Amino acid sequence: MRVLIKEVQEGCILSEDVVGSSGRSIVQKKTVLTSELLGVLKAFLVPELEVEKTLSSGHPFIPNEILLDDEEVSREENEEQRELTFTELFLQASRSFKKEFRSWQAGLPVDVTKVRSIIFPLIEKIDHNQVDLFQLHHFSTEEDYLYQHAVAVGLISSFISKKLGFNKGEIVQVALAGALSDCGMAKLSEGILNKKTPLTQEEYQEVKNHPTNSYRLIQSTPFIREAGKIAIFQHHERLDGSGYPLGEKGQKIHQYAKIIGVADTFHAMTSQRLYRKKQSPFKVLEMMLQDLFGQFDIASIRALQSGILNISIGSIVKLSNGQEAEILFIDENAPTRPLVKGLSTDEIIHLQKNRMLFIDEVKIP
Repeated sequence: MRVLIKEVQEGCILSEDVVGSSGRSIVQKKTVLTSELLGVLKAFLVPELEVEKTLSSGHPFIPNEILLDDEEVSREENEEQRELTFTELFLQASRSFKKEFRSWQAGLPVDVTKVRSIIFPLIEKIDHNQVDLFQLHHFSTEEDYLYQHAVAVGLISSFISKKLGFNKGEIVQVALAGALSDCGMAKLSEGILNKKTPLTQEEYQEVKNHPTNSYRLIQSTPFIREAGKIAIFQHHERLDGSGYPLGEKGQKIHQYAKIIGVADTFHAMTSQRLYRKKQSPFKVLEMMLQDLFGQFDIASIRALQSGILNISIGSIVKLSNGQEAEILFIDENAPTRPLVKGLSTDEIIHLQKNRMLFIDEVKIP
């Protein structure tokens, strides 16, 4: 919907690019607006914006005034009849998960059936547009990261397990285990969860207890099989023994846990965090295969990486040097490094040969 910039608030999500007087994009669509970005847009004298109807918190955005012409009025009426978009479903699911998490903090038991009802509409949605997996990082905010992360890990875990050929029952179990892998965080003090400065060594050790706490919270539920419970306990173990809580290695780590470990790390590394900016999903996949080699299950990373093959030839991407380019060809053996053509130069760029360059973003059509 189109609103005056004075109506826009932090947490609004752009539904269209903001274009300056020169014709260049100032801020891309799907960006979560912060006070700093709003200040930039006001400095550029942008009068109005196209934004989503849902805030990054999952709450509806209800401005005092919406700018509509006759055509837009008709479109708005039709909008009321449409299905929710993936973005809207994801933000609403994160909001619902936050409500469940608050109940666990209050001492209530984990209701697995509610968690299942939260994430399953998204799993069905992602089957139709797998590229959405590589846009999840756009919606992460410091305030709601914990809840957005849980939903994303469940969703990404289900995608990986499906690509690996798991049956429907196994996919359900991996998805639930992924979404609940950090439920033990509810046992941490608010002081640690909301801390704005670096954790002390003692506080970090307390955080590292969360896989054990998560297991304890779900160990008696009949809705998660033993394999899923083990995966929750082991999701921070690493193949080289560098993980926790027990420092298990290789085959001692359950396959479900290997999948969730990849999903958890991928979303964490691509998300905006207090002391780390979000990173390109394409760069993160390469880092997990190269810089972190030996820690993660290669088959699970490859399964996640295969989703990139669903990005259309002709899609526009932004490279790490700021240049925009068009995808000409994607090699299934190196999907993060397609052949591209610079939009402003018409230069053909072989990203497999130009290792210093990588895709920073895919521009959403």
